[in-house]
Amino acid sequence: MKKALVISGGGSKGAFAGGVAQYLMTKEHREYDLFLGTSTGSLMVSHLALGMLDELKKLYTNVNQDTIFSSNPFKIKKVAGEKVVSINHFGMVRNFFKGRKTFGESKNLHNLIKNNITKKMYEEIKESNKEIVVTVSNLTQNQIEYKSNKDCTYEDFCDWIWGSCNYVPFMSLLEKDRQQYADGGFGSLVPIREAILRGATEIDAIILETEVSQINRLPAKNPFSLLFDVFDFMLTHVERHNITIGKLAANNKDVKLNLYYTPTVLTTNSLVFDEKTMRKWWKSGYKYAKSKREELMSEFRPDILTDQEVEEGLDDVENLNI
Repeated sequence: MKKALVISGGGSKGAFAGGVAQYLMTKEHREYDLFLGTSTGSLMVSHLALGMLDELKKLYTNVNQDTIFSSNPFKIKKVAGEKVVSINHFGMVRNFFKGRKTFGESKNLHNLIKNNITKKMYEEIKESNKEIVVTVSNLTQNQIEYKSNKDCTYEDFCDWIWGSCNYVPFMSLLEKDRQQYADGGFGSLVPIREAILRGATEIDAIILETEVSQINRLPAKNPFSLLFDVFDFMLTHVERHNITIGKLAANNKDVKLNLYYTPTVLTTNSLVFDEKTMRKWWKSGYKYAKSKREELMSEFRPDILTDQEVEEGLDDVENLNI
């Protein structure tokens, strides 16, 4: 059997996925041969492959806007105790005058990746025979590409992780080999099918959205909020398409597929990184995975019956005149 862990894109919501993964790997003792990540998921898979959960938790619960952005396209201020996100117009205009291609830049994230996913870790992953795959969107060739640690150097691997996370036009554009790359979630937000194509027979997929849409957005107030709404609309449908295709492929190949959604809407702007909030999400992910696994186990244990099932069983016995 070849087991795979798939983590979807979701920006700061990756903290929730970290909590889910921590429970599955430490309490359920689940071991994986293949790790696939898109966007924030690509940031996590190296640590998970090496079982470095404490280090990953520290990383994900201690980041902020300055950790990610070298040029932040957003302003965050408190209004009546609540955080309100607005556009940093001055920063955007400055970027335009400098000839930048995007509203904001995420060079600090690239430094964060190289500082926390070291060459030593990269070599250890190769020696362990585990495979890590990250998703990027090749805008030049208009196609999705999957980059494996087995097919590239350490420097390239760090670049692909960074490219997979870059939610353009609010983050940097990766220009590599005369081609332009952006967030892998634009085409493959949940790469379940790719895991199956790579031989996975059982998959745990962590999806950083609710299973059923739970929000109605407020009307857009400016071009930038409208752009966010449009992107969110498109990504929601990309995600649903990925999951549908993944389920069909799993059924066709007789692959066991376990899906872990967020039980509630965590945020409407996943490009806002707040340490306290992300710590809460990590704990929530851990608790949710625990309850989810208990629910799954009860479905497969015939000795655990609900009152309704007991009554139905007694009725069946009476009907058989036993």
